[in-house]
Amino acid sequence: MTSDTHIEPIPAASATQRTNASRKHALSLPNLLTYGRILAVPVVVACLYAGGHVWLWTAVGLFVVAAITDFFDGYLARAWQQQSPLGRMLDPIADKLLVSACLLMLASTGVISGLSLWAAVVILCREVLVSGLREFLAELRVSVPVTKLAKYKTTAQLVAVGFLLAGPAGDELIPGVTAVGLGLLWFSAILTLYTGYDYFRAGLRHVLEDPEP
Repeated sequence: MTSDTHIEPIPAASATQRTNASRKHALSLPNLLTYGRILAVPVVVACLYAGGHVWLWTAVGLFVVAAITDFFDGYLARAWQQQSPLGRMLDPIADKLLVSACLLMLASTGVISGLSLWAAVVILCREVLVSGLREFLAELRVSVPVTKLAKYKTTAQLVAVGFLLAGPAGDELIPGVTAVGLGLLWFSAILTLYTGYDYFRAGLRHVLEDPEP
């Protein structure tokens, strides 16, 4: 199994340089889009909790807007050379918060049920595993860059959740919306397993290193 995951030591840079760069880009448009995606999480959850077709479609609309910002914040940061440690940290966190919260709500409303719950469990467990690995490696000053396949995984998850949020209301307009969402959820779970193993294998040598005396 080949992999394009590379875990590398974080380049040495002065604390002052990193702090100044972070402050400079803290209020950049790419980071503002990321903040907005995080703030959208409780609003989407509240709409799903309220129930009813109006609130459901409101949740779908907010989720779609939030998902679109996932593309634009990274694209604009690269195009405008506004990449920052803050943005690199918050971007995957925002995605995980959005997907995880929606999966929990979809499970609570029964849209995700039966065997499909296993797909949701795989996705959530992988996020916990990779987050723990990132935290451990950060203490060793080792970076864990996001791979292209991991970005495709995130996109697949967002599309799957978007279909599932429409759920029964979407089925009334176009029969099969929920079925498509569940199929995409399983596809996302498979990508999630692969990328999770990918990250874990790349970081395993650091985890198994003998502690310094």
